[in-house]
Amino acid sequence: MISFLVCLALLIGGYFVYGNLVNNIFSPDDRETPAVRINDGVDYVVMPQWKLFLIQLLNIAGLGPIFGAMQGALWGPVVFLWITFGTIFAGAVHDYFSGMMSERNEGASISEISGIYLGGAMKNVMRVFSVVLLVMVGTVFAVGPAGLIQLLFTNGGSTGIVASKLFWLVLILIYYFIATFLSIDKIIGKIYPLFGICLIIMALGVALGIFTKGYEIPEIWNNFANLHPQGTPIWSFMFITVACGAISGFHATQSPLMARCMKSEKQGHFVFYGAMVCEGVIALIWAAAGCSLYEVTGGLNTGLAAALANGQSAAIYDVCSKTMGGVGIALAMLGVIACPITSGDTAFRSARLVLADWFKIDQKKWQNRLMLCVPVLGVGAILGIGNALGKIDYTVIWRYFSWTNQTLAMIVLWAASMYLFYDKKNYWITAVPATFMSAVSVTYFLLGNECLGQFLNTKTADGATVYNTAVAYPVGVIVAVLFLGIFLYTIKKRNPQPHYETLHK
Repeated sequence: MISFLVCLALLIGGYFVYGNLVNNIFSPDDRETPAVRINDGVDYVVMPQWKLFLIQLLNIAGLGPIFGAMQGALWGPVVFLWITFGTIFAGAVHDYFSGMMSERNEGASISEISGIYLGGAMKNVMRVFSVVLLVMVGTVFAVGPAGLIQLLFTNGGSTGIVASKLFWLVLILIYYFIATFLSIDKIIGKIYPLFGICLIIMALGVALGIFTKGYEIPEIWNNFANLHPQGTPIWSFMFITVACGAISGFHATQSPLMARCMKSEKQGHFVFYGAMVCEGVIALIWAAAGCSLYEVTGGLNTGLAAALANGQSAAIYDVCSKTMGGVGIALAMLGVIACPITSGDTAFRSARLVLADWFKIDQKKWQNRLMLCVPVLGVGAILGIGNALGKIDYTVIWRYFSWTNQTLAMIVLWAASMYLFYDKKNYWITAVPATFMSAVSVTYFLLGNECLGQFLNTKTADGATVYNTAVAYPVGVIVAVLFLGIFLYTIKKRNPQPHYETLHK
C-alpha cells in the first residue's frame, strides 16, 4: 500500500517539478499559434484549455493504461516503478515535445516533424510507420470495445444481433468514419468532456474499491522479483507491454491534433505533460488492481494470469465487478468502452492527416477528406471484421503494435533531441530517455517471438520459451550506446541554427 501511495505522490509531484523544468527548457512564448493563424474550421480550430486536456487524455488513453497495466502487473509491483519514472522522465517528456514541436511547425504530423530534424529518409520511414501504426491502433480500439459491449449484453441475458460482436464493430466503424471526416469541434470537441469525466470517475472508483474492500496492494520491497507465471523476462518485455501507461509512440501521432487547436503555447505544459501524468495515474491504479485482486501461488501471479487468459473484456469486467460491485459497474464499463473508442477515432483521424501532409492534400474541402477517409477506414474495417469473424488473430495485431509503438517513441525522442540542439537548449532531457528506449526496442526485437525471437529463442521439452538474453541484452545496450554516439557525433559536426524557423524553412 505504501509503495502505491509513494508512486502516486511522485507522479503528481513530477508534473509540478520536472514538468515545469521541461516547460522552462522549451520556453513557450506569446507567438501566434497555428490554430489562430490558419484556423480552417476543420482541423485548425481554437478550443479552450480544459477541452484540450480532456481530448488529449482520451486520445492517448485507450485500453493501453488499463489492459496494458494489468498485463504489466504479471511481473509484480515492480511495474509501479516503470509506470512512475517512465511517465515522469520519458512518456510525459515525449508527449510534450511531440506536441510543442508540431505547434512550432504549423501543426505538422509527427512524420513531417521527424523529417525536419532527422532528415528526408527518416521522414519517409515515419510516414509509412505512422500510417501503419495508426490503422493498427484504430483497429485494436474498434475490436476491443466491441467485445466489451458484447460481453455486457451477453451477461445481461441478451441474444441475437445486439449480442453480436460484429454488429457493434460495424457501428463503431461507422462512428469512426463520421468522426474522422467531420471537423474536430463537431463531435470530438463536444462529447469528449463527458467521456473524460466517465474515465476519471471509473479510475477513482477502482482505486476506492481496492481501499474500501480490504484488498492489499503488495509492497515493492517485499516483492522485488519477477512474478510472471511464465518466467518472461522483465527487461524488456514489461517496458513494451506497459506502453501507454509509461511512454507510447502512439501519443506522438495524437499530440499534433491538439497542437492545431491551442490558443497559446503556454497551454502545452497542462495539455501535453499533464495529460500523460494523468494517464500514468490511471495505469498505476489498474496495475495496483492487478497486483492486489488476484491470488499469488508459489510467488507467481497465477490468479491474474488466469483472469487475463479469459480476454481483455472479461478481465476488465472482473476488476470493475470486484472493486465496485453492481452499482458502479455500468459507469465503469462505460468509461472503459468510451476510452478506447475515443482513441480509435482520433487514430484514424491522425492517419488521414499524416496522408494529407504527405501528399500535400488540402483538408478544408470535404471531397479531399472523403478521398482519404475511405481507404483508411476501409483497411481498418477489413482487419476488424476479419477478427470478428475469427479470420485474424487480435493478439497478433496487438503484439506488433506494442513493438512498433515503442520504436516510434524512440525515434520521436531522438527528433526532439535534435530540435533542442538546434534551438540551443538542454538536449539531455530527451537524449537520455531516447537512449533508454533504443535499448528497450532493440532488445525486444531480438527476444520477441513475433520478431527475431522466433529464430534466437529455444523451447523446453514442455513447450516453455527459453529467451536468448545472453545475446539480446548486450546487443540492445551496445546498439543504444551506438545511437547515442551517432547523435553526439552528428551535433558535433553541425552548427546550431539561430532559430527553429530557419531549420523549418
